[in-house]
Amino acid sequence: MISWQLLPFNKLSTAQLYELIRLRVDVFVVEQTCPYPELDGKDNLDNVQHLLGVSNGEIVACARLLPAGTTFDNVSIGRIATKETARGNGLGHQLLKEALQQCESLWPGQTIDIGAQHHLQLFYQRHGFKPICAMYLEDGIPHIDMRLTK
Repeated sequence: MISWQLLPFNKLSTAQLYELIRLRVDVFVVEQTCPYPELDGKDNLDNVQHLLGVSNGEIVACARLLPAGTTFDNVSIGRIATKETARGNGLGHQLLKEALQQCESLWPGQTIDIGAQHHLQLFYQRHGFKPICAMYLEDGIPHIDMRLTK
C-alpha cells in the first residue's frame, strides 16, 4: 500500500530530503549512467511541490510539480521516478495519476507539459499526453516534450 504526501521543500524533513535525492540519483544518475546536475536549483523554489509515494516507511516513488513559468511556460511535472525494487506492479501509473490529480488541485484547469524520456512516450500517451516537438537529446538521453491539455 502506497501513501502519498505532497510537500513543499521547506516542509521536507532532513530524512525525507535525503531519501528523495537518493532515489532520484539512483534512478537518473546511477541506473541511467548519466552524470548530470540533479540539484538544479528548482526544488526549493516557491510553489514547487514534491510528491512522495511511501511504502513501509520508505520513499519508493516521487515527482516534482512545478508551477507555470518554472521549467515550461505551462505547469509541469518532472523528476518522475520509482525505486527499482518497487517496479512492475503499476506504481508508475499510480504515481502519474496522483501527480495529475495534485496538479489539478493546485492549478485547476491548467495545461501540463513534461520533458519525457523518448522511450516512455507511449506510457505518457496512455495518460493523455501528446508530443509537441521532435525528439532531442538532453544529457545524452533522447527526450520529447509532451503536453496534456485540459
